[in-house]
Amino acid sequence: QVQLVETGGGLVQAGGSLRLSCAASGSIFRLIPMAWYRQAPGKQRELVAHIVSGGSANYQDSVKGRFTISRDNAKNTLYLQMNSLKPEDTAVYYCNARIVVQDYWGQGTQVTVSS
Repeated sequence: QVQLVETGGGLVQAGGSLRLSCAASGSIFRLIPMAWYRQAPGKQRELVAHIVSGGSANYQDSVKGRFTISRDNAKNTLYLQMNSLKPEDTAVYYCNARIVVQDYWGQGTQVTVSS
C-alpha cells in the first residue's frame, strides 16, 4: 500500500508559479509510475502529467511547455512545477500512484489562479 500527501497549493496571480510536492510512503516508490491529476468544479478529474520510474514524462496538451513533472526517488517525492499559470488551471490537484491495477490517491491540494 502507498500513502500520498500533497503540499504546495495556494493562491497565485495569472502568470505566476507554484510547485506542488507529493510525499509517498513505501519502499517501492522508485518503481511506480506516478501522475498528477486535477479536478475543477463541475468537471471530471483529468490527467495533467505522467512520469514513469525512469523519468520519461508526458503531458496534457494544455500544460505542455508550462508544467514540468519530476521525481526524486531517493526522497520518495513527486513534483509538479507550474509556470505561467492561467485562471483555467484552477483546480484541486491530486497525486496518483498506480500499482498494477490499483490506484492510490492523495487528499488533493487546491490551486487557485486569479486573473
